Amino acid sequence: MPAWFKDAVRGTLAPVVRLAMALHLTPNTITVIGLGITVVASGLVAGGWLLVGAALLTAGSLLDAVDGALARAQGGGTPFGSFLDSTLDRAGEAIVYAGIAAWFLTTLADPILPVAAVFVALGGSFLVSYARARAEAIGISATIGLAPRTERLVLVITGIALAGLGFTPILIAILVLVAALTVVTVIQRIWHVWRVSQANSRSREY
Repeated sequence: MPAWFKDAVRGTLAPVVRLAMALHLTPNTITVIGLGITVVASGLVAGGWLLVGAALLTAGSLLDAVDGALARAQGGGTPFGSFLDSTLDRAGEAIVYAGIAAWFLTTLADPILPVAAVFVALGGSFLVSYARARAEAIGISATIGLAPRTERLVLVITGIALAGLGFTPILIAILVLVAALTVVTVIQRIWHVWRVSQANSRSREY
């Protein structure tokens, strides 16, 4: 996602960060509230309230940016805060996909392919995050790839909103796209970590 867009989002969220500070909310509290919003939104999606669910998912995703900005404004985050944020991000992503799968199962006459796309997209999303975490555990940054979390969320929320307007095939197509992009991203990260680790090994030999 372009840097200018991220900067614009941070500027838009600045009043929310100031309000959170005035209310003495912690970044961890914001993280938990964001997950709660995601749970409610996913329930709405499962029940067929797709447009409302997409709007709430957008709000929950923006709160995910607020907790980091709030942590920086308060002097920096904590190791536990980073752990909690990452863990609840994974939980929230799984819940969103579960809501979509539930809606497919109760709405479509033949939900097998769409639900399969949901599971592949979810599994790929988890592998993308796992590859980054394991790379960082061995001291290598692996944030590269076509489908990091923010981009995946934008695609999925857009697909939910379009399905709410009656364009269900577009949501299915987006899920297939996300599934493919996550697989490519995992391969990109494996290749990146291999190249960096090989370069590090050669540098130690000299």
